[in-house]
Amino acid sequence: MGSYRRVFHGTAFTSKSPKEVAVWKDCLFCIDENGLIANIVQPSDSEYAELLETYEQTDAFQRLEEGTYLLPGFVDLHVHAPQWIQAGTALDIPLSDWLQTYTFPSEAKFEDVEFARMVYADVVDTLLANGTTTALYFATIHKEASLALAEICVQKGQRGLVGKVVADNIEQTPDFYRDEDTGTALQETEEFIVAVQELAKNAKQGVYPVVTPRFIPSCTDEALQGLGKLAEKYDTHIQSHCSESDWAHGYVQGRFGMNDAKALHGFGLLREKSVMAHSNFLTDEDARLFAKNGSAIAHCPVSNAYFANSVLPLARFMEMGVEIGLGSDISGGFSPSLYDNARQAVMSSRMLEDGVDTGLPAEKRGVPNSRITLNEAFYLATAGGGESLSLPVGRLEEGYAWDVQLVDTKKESARLPLYDPEESNLDIFQKIIYLARPENIREVWVQGEKVHSRN
Repeated sequence: MGSYRRVFHGTAFTSKSPKEVAVWKDCLFCIDENGLIANIVQPSDSEYAELLETYEQTDAFQRLEEGTYLLPGFVDLHVHAPQWIQAGTALDIPLSDWLQTYTFPSEAKFEDVEFARMVYADVVDTLLANGTTTALYFATIHKEASLALAEICVQKGQRGLVGKVVADNIEQTPDFYRDEDTGTALQETEEFIVAVQELAKNAKQGVYPVVTPRFIPSCTDEALQGLGKLAEKYDTHIQSHCSESDWAHGYVQGRFGMNDAKALHGFGLLREKSVMAHSNFLTDEDARLFAKNGSAIAHCPVSNAYFANSVLPLARFMEMGVEIGLGSDISGGFSPSLYDNARQAVMSSRMLEDGVDTGLPAEKRGVPNSRITLNEAFYLATAGGGESLSLPVGRLEEGYAWDVQLVDTKKESARLPLYDPEESNLDIFQKIIYLARPENIREVWVQGEKVHSRN
């Protein structure tokens, strides 16, 4: 029997596969000094009784209260941290107008580092309170403010992957919000990478620099080429937007005579550690390129409903072997909760399969075999996100980080309708995913450290 820093006793849900949820009932979860799951002991295991007796009277032991369950922490693959200040506004105008009228002026304010720190602290706190333990962040073009976001992730204990945005194309970016020039954009990106890698030396949960061309329209060819080389040199993650809307998709076709996927690949930006937001307009050829390269899609179903002009053919891309996780896309998506996005992923897939035009006969109205299950949506929010980032997160399994949320179904202000004592654990799981609110999330742990609690 090993020596553990902490031992948790309770029932947990985790993805066994994209379609199947495993129930760890009344298990002991043993956490080592590094914040990793060292052992999961079931009641039927021979060491269970001895381990329980050894730890249950110590400070290292935590027994979950009745009606409280463990879920893996969520992995949000697409967050525009500075856009938190405009969340919930202007979602009824075209994407290009939204960017020029609202988003770019908002992001320009983050030249003020103290303002950035105030907002970013609130963003990280808000995501943690919603059960998000790992987040892939777009910051802004400002190097110092972007570093501040990485520092706040370290201070608050969230696993953050942070990108200083590059936007140097004079034709598609406003004078008040643009990199000074291509050379400066690349130099500051490299300085940012080095600084975050140094910061990571003292971050137990990890903090990672991300090469971040905003999207192809905002970047010159020289910038895209240079960013691809920096990603290779430092082996960083990469993030951008890919084939999001009719406008963005058409722009890239007009500029390069090809779709985003092939263009990004040509610049060295579609790699094993690449995560591309949206990707609604990928062809099957594009999807095969993603699968071959090990690149991932950040599926943002709430945001897509407003700006993507389409529904992602999620089931088809998953069947083709493309790695996919969920993104909130604050603030194109109004909600910071991946619970909301998991629910919307299911609903959007059903609408794609059934169709929406009642003027057509049922057999011609939708796209067959497009729906996903709630289990699959949960997988996308957890294990799928971890796999997309090539990190050992998103599962409750040995060797994975102890990133968890403790969900209290009996919270007085947000009680779930659990009245039948014979109700199955899987039915309880479904109710949690569909009905849980931030009030239900009693505690959040990242890499074995408590980072959020609610009375």
